[in-house]
Amino acid sequence: MLHLLMSPGATGTLRRLSNVVADALRSVIAPATLVHDEQPATAPDPMDTFSAEDMPTAEVIEAAAAEFDRAADQARRADRGKRAARKILDRLPAGTYGSWVVSRVASSRQTADLDEIRRIFKAHGLGPVPMKATAPSLKVKRAEAAAAPAIETAA
Repeated sequence: MLHLLMSPGATGTLRRLSNVVADALRSVIAPATLVHDEQPATAPDPMDTFSAEDMPTAEVIEAAAAEFDRAADQARRADRGKRAARKILDRLPAGTYGSWVVSRVASSRQTADLDEIRRIFKAHGLGPVPMKATAPSLKVKRAEAAAAPAIETAA
């Protein structure tokens, strides 16, 4: 334990430890204070939304939403299957296994090295690295039957 207090990241370690202890105490004394019931921030609609004249019918919208939900569910199931298979395949050396060839190739994709960028910004006194938000995610879920708002379409 003493080596944790002497390390360069000791303040972060102590802060995390104190947060864990504080959360443990709160869970005994006032468990309701640990529940965060925040709604996710909503993003504005894109610029190219349908105009009133171009709005598709409610049936077309419902079919598109159902297809999106079905495809998203299939994608989640496929991702879980890939993760399960990778647990085995990632540990295999390159080679042929039955009718399958396992190999590794270098990726052509690159990402910015944020640690190096932060170091350069700090060395030159440029302040924090400027960041921008990612594109908003499209969420589709089935509405409750009683609480479903009516879809208004141009007649």
